[in-house]
Amino acid sequence: MEQIKRLYSRFQPEHYDIYLDINREEKTISGKTTIQGNASDKNISVHQKGLKVNAVKADADDLAYDVDDNNEMINIELPGAGAVEFSIEYTAALTDSMMGIYPSYYEVNGERKELVGTQFETNFARQAFPCVDEPEAKAKFNLAIKFDEKPDEMAIANMPENRVEDGVHYFDETVHMSTYLVAFAFGDMQSKMTETKSGVKVGVFATKAHKSNELDFALNIAKRAIEFYEDFYQTPYPLPHSWQLALPDFSAGAMENWGLVTYREALLLIDPDNTSLSTKQLVATVITHELAHQWFGDLVTMRWWDDLWLNESFANMMEYVSVDALEPDWHIWETFQTSEAPAALQRDAIDGVQSVHVQVNHPAEIDALFDPAIVYAKGARMLVMVRALIGDDALRTGLKNYFAAHKYNNATGNDLWDALGAASGIDLANIMNSWLEQPGYPVVSAMVDDGHLKLTQKQFFIGEGEDKGRIWQIPLNGNYDEAPEIFKDNHVDLGDYDELRQKNGKPFRINVGNNSHFIVKYDESLLNDILDHSDELSSIDKMQILQDLRLLAESRQISYASVIPVLSKFADSHSNVVNDALYRLAFNLRKFVKPASKEEKNLKHFMNQLSVDQVQRLGWNSKDGESNDDQLTRPLILHASLYAENEDTMDKAHAIFEDNKDNLIGLPADTRVLILSNEIRNFNDMDLFEDLLDDYRHTADPSYKSDIAAALTSTKDPKLLAIIVANFEDSNTIKPQDLRSWFRGVLANNDGQQFAWDWIRNEWQWLEDTVGGDMEFASFITVTAGIFHTRTRFDEFTEFFGPKVDNPGLTREIKMDTKAIDTRVDLVEAEKQAVNDKLAE
Repeated sequence: MEQIKRLYSRFQPEHYDIYLDINREEKTISGKTTIQGNASDKNISVHQKGLKVNAVKADADDLAYDVDDNNEMINIELPGAGAVEFSIEYTAALTDSMMGIYPSYYEVNGERKELVGTQFETNFARQAFPCVDEPEAKAKFNLAIKFDEKPDEMAIANMPENRVEDGVHYFDETVHMSTYLVAFAFGDMQSKMTETKSGVKVGVFATKAHKSNELDFALNIAKRAIEFYEDFYQTPYPLPHSWQLALPDFSAGAMENWGLVTYREALLLIDPDNTSLSTKQLVATVITHELAHQWFGDLVTMRWWDDLWLNESFANMMEYVSVDALEPDWHIWETFQTSEAPAALQRDAIDGVQSVHVQVNHPAEIDALFDPAIVYAKGARMLVMVRALIGDDALRTGLKNYFAAHKYNNATGNDLWDALGAASGIDLANIMNSWLEQPGYPVVSAMVDDGHLKLTQKQFFIGEGEDKGRIWQIPLNGNYDEAPEIFKDNHVDLGDYDELRQKNGKPFRINVGNNSHFIVKYDESLLNDILDHSDELSSIDKMQILQDLRLLAESRQISYASVIPVLSKFADSHSNVVNDALYRLAFNLRKFVKPASKEEKNLKHFMNQLSVDQVQRLGWNSKDGESNDDQLTRPLILHASLYAENEDTMDKAHAIFEDNKDNLIGLPADTRVLILSNEIRNFNDMDLFEDLLDDYRHTADPSYKSDIAAALTSTKDPKLLAIIVANFEDSNTIKPQDLRSWFRGVLANNDGQQFAWDWIRNEWQWLEDTVGGDMEFASFITVTAGIFHTRTRFDEFTEFFGPKVDNPGLTREIKMDTKAIDTRVDLVEAEKQAVNDKLAE
């Protein structure tokens, strides 16, 4: 198997002079890169991808070189080792791959325009300029850009522009940084600026397709976030400015380029007059995530991609720490519990999942590392455990020392544990390596055995898994003092249960707060004791019970049917975290019923019973002064009521549509998608479908676009579904960055599933050619596997994806997803009768 060839050991760059001449009209790039550094051998290599090399010179003398496209390298013979300087002249094509240097397309007043930007993570800087494209190969960069400039256009980059001469934009020299963080953009942009109290200039940039006030929210959050981080990290922001740029085409969610952070428009720009609270929270956490990276990832960078978690896990935790400080009324840690925690627990329970720290042996495996449920969500939960163990004072002291020791350089996970351990006096490396290096997580079983309260730990699997006897050092967070702080054995006996219960005066619970990465299986007597006192539980406690019961049912450690009565017990909750867990579990029951069957009718009746009182309480319209919980819960219960085909709910949605049909974008943002979907599914005509599709093509509002996509893909009409699928490959309608959500929408629609499944099998080569270089390419497989739950679909999935398992970038995904579908099919076949009998009661 092809191995990664690391180039830094033979050549250590120190400085790059990069000149780029970019012609959008002809889609060409002409460049010259001059590199200074130290060569330990006269035969060195630098990275390139897709570059046509015209000359390699030192002191005007031609150097011998050859281009190795298979390994994405230029092999160069220098006059000798030591301090060297050489230049490479080259040309390249400007592509639409959303990698390297690429154009984004948008419309203003019907005119199609381009905004050129960059995406260099993980290893795409080599598509823009020759370099040692490895995180450890930090250097300083001088950037000069010329382009086919038009009036009112501007260029921005990591550092401030210092002059423009003969149409060339020159930027200040960067600090010492990794190649994947270099960034620039140019085109016709608008911006808004402010300044932090320490003097850092903060700006938000977007195309002129947007209203200027859509930049205000991001500007406010970015400014306050930088001020928060400077205080929390006790380390100044290292650059003169922090630009936030919304790109119309962007494959990832956002990218932490140092000083020039890039985002999808949907994750930066907000209509202040009509945006849901959940969208505001999402945008705020994305901005604070990327700005956390400006220190953790940019100032100090992982040495190699195997420590990617060091960047992403930490930023994922800090986005919540910072937003909680900036907007305490949002209770943003509840969002952590409804998004990060369930994603991590679901994914990490499949045998074959990667560990947080994982070796990289093949170039294609680098992009495959970016598993959001593991490197981001699980890693963040891991660091939340650390924070709970050591406290914020030690955390801040440790981070300050970590930054001071490694700034403008690289680090490994052990460097972080050393810094935090020294600040806290706790051997964190010993505790945390059991979480870093091992895949999966434990289920802790709590039981009364022979009158004694006992705990055991064992790796938890959804589906079959190879038990390798893994043991974790688990922060138990128990509510009885007798429970150890760290549970690091197979089992522990806490003593006589009756005595413990009487002494403590409350039901026994562990993982209180749901901050540790494990689930709990209580025996029947302990669980009933908890449920009998459920009115004493916090919202997080109730959410955790539903979360753990769902996972235990998925793994067939308990019956799915036994969980159904528990849902009714919590149906009147006014807490969003409880309702999120409740309806996540309730909608999971759909896999046990056949569409349009008597069994589905029973499920809809049950769903109506769960939601009817809440719908009556909350209604369709928000109320002055209502709680955040009610704002976030309303879409959940209305979605359930619409699924249940509650006639009153459907009619009210239709009436709202009729009252607003001349201004659909003005529908309340938190319920707009439900109103549009109800109309498309139950009151649809071709005119509305075509109007919405036309709105989708032309609106610049990313939230409205998302709602239209979700609504249109929910149609029952096979003719309309065929039209949608026919537009999958039309980038003027559906941008490649948005294709996955459209595909998933049709695939999840029982009336459209065959259309979408046929399309991806027939057009796989087109899909790979179009988005195959994207780190999210494999997620098309994940999305497919997350929906399939029948034996027929499992057989078709394995037939199609099985032959692709040897593709290194897809290997882990295909193996895991095959196992996930097989497990789900077995579950449905084993429990279908019991679940439907319970729903029929």
